[in-house]
Amino acid sequence: MKRKDFIKHTVVVSASFFISKDLLAKPKGPVYGHGNMRYSMDDKWGQLNPEVNPVNDCHEMVQDSKGRIILLTNETKNNVLIYNKSGKLLESWGHEFPGAHGLTLTKDGKNDYLFITDTNRHQVFKTSLDGKILMTINCPMETGLYKKIEEFVPTEVAVADNGDFFIADGYGAQYVLHYNAEGKLLSYFGGRGTETKNLDNAHGVCIDKRKGTPTLLVTDRTRNCFKKFDMKGNLKEIIQLPGACVCRPVIHKNYLYAAVLRSPVLDNAGSGFVTILDKNNKVVSNIGGSAPVYTNGVLEPMAQLEKILANPHDVCVDDDENLYVAQWASGKVYPYKFTRV
Repeated sequence: MKRKDFIKHTVVVSASFFISKDLLAKPKGPVYGHGNMRYSMDDKWGQLNPEVNPVNDCHEMVQDSKGRIILLTNETKNNVLIYNKSGKLLESWGHEFPGAHGLTLTKDGKNDYLFITDTNRHQVFKTSLDGKILMTINCPMETGLYKKIEEFVPTEVAVADNGDFFIADGYGAQYVLHYNAEGKLLSYFGGRGTETKNLDNAHGVCIDKRKGTPTLLVTDRTRNCFKKFDMKGNLKEIIQLPGACVCRPVIHKNYLYAAVLRSPVLDNAGSGFVTILDKNNKVVSNIGGSAPVYTNGVLEPMAQLEKILANPHDVCVDDDENLYVAQWASGKVYPYKFTRV
């Protein structure tokens, strides 16, 4: 082949490669979200045979250090379903958590562990990844905050680097309770009330280290906001999210993700979406929701725009920046996957 013909052939082949690559990179179907946080949806990703592996409410999801996606459901035939990132079921276990609600992953040395909150049993459990119960936290009657065990309805756990953990009593007395790694109660803050430090539907809690110094983000769902506390429980900031009844905050790198169960109030069924905030806690994208608009620095009320989600309860972010959304009271649907584009 002559040199000029070789060059022409090389150019054509290279161009064909890049065109093919570009075509392959384009998502099939609609794209949801805003700015550079946009996603394609696969609503069949987590679908299984409901006769074999049923779900009821799909409450929360995490990714373990092996890259597996772990789902918690309050279906006692299999409380925990473990998938790979392609949606293949790898493992299932758990029959003892009728009120399975909160799922938190933590590491203790080289091993992964889970914290599971059960709203029916009024307890919190630390388990191994294969379901062995290692610690049980009961209603802290010694605080004097509770007159009976049933008043303690824990919804979430956040774990600090030193092993201390914080339990959000989001369906109970609305306190965040601080324990050491051995399960000894150290302190508490929040509680039901009308002061800004108080909480109402303290559904979620997480530790935020995006700006260096660790802080606690706590959901105040009926007031459409997250509240930032220092690690001793002193209120530092209110992150207003008008129109969004948010579930737990999920931190991944510099972003905060949250399922919005309903909008603008909890009575409005089937009106959820997913919201994403940047490092400065400014909303940058809503999946299935209206575009975030700030007027004079104030966020305008958000709402569901595209009915792709009914009542989303949690969002999990994997190591490829893809999202998995679990839904509550949404016809027993399995989790959806949103691939970043």
